[in-house]
Amino acid sequence: MATATNITWHESEVTKAKRREAKGHKSAILWFTGLSGSGKSTISVALETALYTKGIHTYRLDGDNVRFGLNKNLGFSPEDRTENIRRIGEVAKLMVDAGLFTLTAFISPYLEDRAQVRELVEADEFIEIYVKARLETCEQRDPKGLYKKARLGEIKGFTGIDAPYEEPCNPDILIDADVLSIEEAVEVILHYLQAQKYF
Repeated sequence: MATATNITWHESEVTKAKRREAKGHKSAILWFTGLSGSGKSTISVALETALYTKGIHTYRLDGDNVRFGLNKNLGFSPEDRTENIRRIGEVAKLMVDAGLFTLTAFISPYLEDRAQVRELVEADEFIEIYVKARLETCEQRDPKGLYKKARLGEIKGFTGIDAPYEEPCNPDILIDADVLSIEEAVEVILHYLQAQKYF
């Protein structure tokens, strides 16, 4: 991939601090990670609604949605997965600078890729939310029918079946999706954000 040259970063007179002050809350990346079918997207949708009702400015980036546009040229090889997460990290960083809570729901199976996104922003601007569910639970749910196709060999390199998922070592928030309801998961996240004074 070619690297751009002869470019200069232009600072804005409207800073991140000023944007946050205008909105009345901090901004951060809420990075949902977990197996397909664990409930990442469902929880992120419910959380965004809950934050909206509190007057919190948000934007949600979903794994499938992003592949319709920004990342439509990427497949699911390890290299493409890494590039997918790199691009999302850069977009999320811009949204944090804009003063938004950016909710991202991606399998993002590799520890290194998630760590690189964390390094893009300040220490308190990346909140890793591990939506943990047993593979059996995800296969039972299988909302898109992907596990069935993977088991039949119709999909190759499927995370959890014939491609690895590297669990977070120390996530900021752990959601046990085998136990908690969607509403309970949202409450856990809201409690964390309020306790850490994000709003």
